[in-house]
Amino acid sequence: MGRYSFSYSLVITTIFLCGCTLQTKVESLPLSTNGRWIVNENGKRVKLACVNWVSHSETILAEGLNKKPLDDISKTIKDLGFNCVRLTWPILLATNDSLASITIRDHFHSLGLNQTVIDIQKINPSILDLSLIKAFQGVVKSLGEKEVMVILDNHVSHPQWCCANNDGNGFFGDKYFDPDLWIKGLSIMADLFKGVSNVVGMSLRNELRGPKQNVPDWYRYMQKGAEAVHAANPNVLVILSGLSFDNDLAFINNHPVTLSFKGKLVFELHWYSFSDGNIWTSMNPNQACGQITRNVMRKAGFLLDKGWPLFVSEFGVDLRGTKVDEHRYLNCFMALASGLDFDWALWTLVGSYYLREGVVELNEYYGILNSDWSHIRNQAFLQKISAIQLPFQGPDSPDVEHNKVIFHPLTGLCVLRKSHFGPLSLGPCSNSDGWEYTPQNTLSIKGTHFCLQAQREGKPAKLRKKCSNFNSKWELISDSKLQLSSKIRYNSSVCLDIDSNNIIVTNACKCVSIDNTCDPGSQWFKLVDTTKS
Repeated sequence: MGRYSFSYSLVITTIFLCGCTLQTKVESLPLSTNGRWIVNENGKRVKLACVNWVSHSETILAEGLNKKPLDDISKTIKDLGFNCVRLTWPILLATNDSLASITIRDHFHSLGLNQTVIDIQKINPSILDLSLIKAFQGVVKSLGEKEVMVILDNHVSHPQWCCANNDGNGFFGDKYFDPDLWIKGLSIMADLFKGVSNVVGMSLRNELRGPKQNVPDWYRYMQKGAEAVHAANPNVLVILSGLSFDNDLAFINNHPVTLSFKGKLVFELHWYSFSDGNIWTSMNPNQACGQITRNVMRKAGFLLDKGWPLFVSEFGVDLRGTKVDEHRYLNCFMALASGLDFDWALWTLVGSYYLREGVVELNEYYGILNSDWSHIRNQAFLQKISAIQLPFQGPDSPDVEHNKVIFHPLTGLCVLRKSHFGPLSLGPCSNSDGWEYTPQNTLSIKGTHFCLQAQREGKPAKLRKKCSNFNSKWELISDSKLQLSSKIRYNSSVCLDIDSNNIIVTNACKCVSIDNTCDPGSQWFKLVDTTKS
């Protein structure tokens, strides 16, 4: 392979390790909403499994074009199972003609990025003398040619790194955040991409924040912005973020958004480990996950019950995998993401930045790709999220069959059976039997007489036909409600667990006492509702 072509063998290796099914072509665009689901024109659910691609900072060019050909990056996104990109942009790209019309070459030279210009000339020569706005359109076009949908995310007004309370970009009326200019920019960008079929949504503003934030102005301006986007481009989904760095939409519970149009409104949420302070290390992981899950439901998850789609448009971790708090957070995130089956966008594709906060070629440890954009930074992480790239559920109808899978958040795999009486193991969720959790607390293979039984501590759990014994009853215990506990004797309980070979066993239940040093991740299982036509 040439120096600048992404390794095809690497992609195939990733797919093999993930056991994942790649996203298929999305037909019948544009998208709309049906209750809490995003659907295509045929009414079939389309789950947004996106990755963020940064294009809002000082350089105003999608990152990485000094490392890899544009079409190679677009293909890599598709090959890794993402069906969508959340592409960030600043308002001034749409409203400042002198900025939008400057060429990549001249703009980068003005920033002192002379070596970057040389690198782009070698790798993407056709882009270098395009204007900033034409280059942005070229990125969208390349993604469309690879059947990748795009959500245009207005990240900031003034091109710069985001986000801080006092950076002037946080809320209406801030130094760089003129509401009228913002609405004008949204309208221009919506109109510019009218008729571009792979642009399926517009996120109105990233992470509203700062001392000026308030609920009345949120309704005043976000509803105006939504109407402006819809008027300019009625095909796109209109995506509204909340307050407090997009961590809080609780106010909508008592005051619904009022718009003149229907079938296009989506809400977005951000959720990182640092969204909740130091709770992941200061508290028992079961208690932390339980508490944070309740907070997420109170602040945003309730929208799904009210019939609105929820798009978690930013989540992610340092992919070096060394941080205890992020490990615990990610397992909890995976449990809730599988259970609620919401749409999402990972932060981030980006392996490095042209220029970020004064640093040239800054390494992005949250990036799927490494710093030279040639390899995947963390294969295990991609395996883990592959299960939530595909939908577990969809709109209900009379012919839909309801089942459950037993999902293991630590690995992103599900409990499978290879034979009636052999040991159970973990594998791709797409291969899982349909399970049923009965009112008697038994876990049964739906349509059979087989149920899950605990045997002895440290031994594999088995499928048996006698389902009335105490070792056939499974209760969801601990504050996380992610540990499945049964009894092997009347006074001895065990929890479902995995061994080093991913065989399903039972062991003493972890982290049931107040201990912030334990790790229950191997024992966390989520009973996930699934639908199948």
